[in-house]
Amino acid sequence: MIKAVFFDIDGTLVSFETHQVPASARRAVEELRAKGINVFIATGRHKSAINNLGDMQFDGFVTINGGYCMLGDGTCIYRNSIPRSDMEALLNYQQIDTFPCVTMDDNEMYINFHNQNVEKVLEMLAFPKLRVRPLEETLQYDVLQVIAFFEKEQESDIMAALPGCDSTRWFPLFTDIVPRGSNKSVGIDKMLAHFNILPEETIAFGDGGNDMAMLQHVGLGIAMGNAEDAVKSCAGFVTDAVDADGVYKALKKFELL
Repeated sequence: MIKAVFFDIDGTLVSFETHQVPASARRAVEELRAKGINVFIATGRHKSAINNLGDMQFDGFVTINGGYCMLGDGTCIYRNSIPRSDMEALLNYQQIDTFPCVTMDDNEMYINFHNQNVEKVLEMLAFPKLRVRPLEETLQYDVLQVIAFFEKEQESDIMAALPGCDSTRWFPLFTDIVPRGSNKSVGIDKMLAHFNILPEETIAFGDGGNDMAMLQHVGLGIAMGNAEDAVKSCAGFVTDAVDADGVYKALKKFELL
């Protein structure tokens, strides 16, 4: 019996084309909750950047790739931060090769500087405007995640300098740097434990590289039709694209609606 459904946001619940939740997906979430099924968000976004779900109601939020989990009322039940030594190493690496970094603490997001790639991504994701803050100041607070704008070819060298972190890339222009071992499946486990639900009683929907762990972890992982092949290979089922009512069709197929 399915007791919980987790949804990624970008490319899963929200269209990259319209920056909105399709009416069919909105209706699906409402019907699930009306049936008593818990509905959660599982996103790489910071809570301050979840600005594209309108007035939709959820039972909880797994944010920044499992690094910060909160209930629907905003109560934090889990958080994890990047080791200070790794932030110092990232700062030192910037002396060799400077690239934009979005840093996230519990409440806000900052960036060290903007460039064309940053502006392109902010527009694509309809992100709120980011405050500029020197990377040196990150040593004064806990950093939960870094969105680093460097090429995939640079990744192995940069991540070698950050032994306490993992990289999860779901878009070519940037990667999400998170504490080692942190991913959406970890956050899902924290949320499920709070609600006394088992992973096998859970479905998850996703489309990006940062969704692969959770798609393999839950009872049924569903990849969107717009996902890359590597993501689809991790899923138990592949539905249609977000803009083709993929969420609603999959839930209907598995008789949850």
